[in-house]
Amino acid sequence: MSDQLILKFPSQQAYKKEDYYVSTSNQKAFDLINSWPNSIKRIVNIFGPTGSGKTHLASLLKNKTSCLYIDSKKINDKTFLKFKTKEALIIENLTEKVSENLLFSLWNMAIQDNKFFLITSVKPINFYKYKLDDLMSRVNSCLTIGIKLPNDDLISVILSKNFSDKQIKVEKKHIDYIIKRIDRSYEKISQFILTLDKYSLKKGSPFGLKLIKEVLKMI
Repeated sequence: MSDQLILKFPSQQAYKKEDYYVSTSNQKAFDLINSWPNSIKRIVNIFGPTGSGKTHLASLLKNKTSCLYIDSKKINDKTFLKFKTKEALIIENLTEKVSENLLFSLWNMAIQDNKFFLITSVKPINFYKYKLDDLMSRVNSCLTIGIKLPNDDLISVILSKNFSDKQIKVEKKHIDYIIKRIDRSYEKISQFILTLDKYSLKKGSPFGLKLIKEVLKMI
């Protein structure tokens, strides 16, 4: 398998470094966040589908320094004052609907004050067609790093490792059954594992296909 697993799997509530799986699909993004404040590029766009772990990575940066952490929908004039006292700005879920003038001004502030500026989005932000030429110039000059959802092999290893850690013996056919039916996101896989563990303890049921089906319906 080409994916190298380095860390443990994330839960929905705790965004910790030790809870983050690193594979070939997210290695570059993880390395950049992990290397802060020594990152060569200080303005970065991390993009990928919902569930690929962008928020987890953003939270790792938030835990490393003083950050203004804001969803793109909530950007307003007050954002400037809040950003002024922080070392980094994290804008989550950037879309084409953002105020272009506000985004451009925040971008300039990050450059002038030599701050770290992280933007997350579903697709690369240089795919967006902003009307403000100066903003497009900024967008096209920033570093973009993509991450993907886990493939079948990676999901199989994640499930097998977590079951092993919990001393749950599972047959390969059960792993294959889960892979075919679970949403391909780190969050959903984590939710499934945690729910399965708690539900099996609560019911006192033996691990098997019936229990797997019940938990898959829950999530």
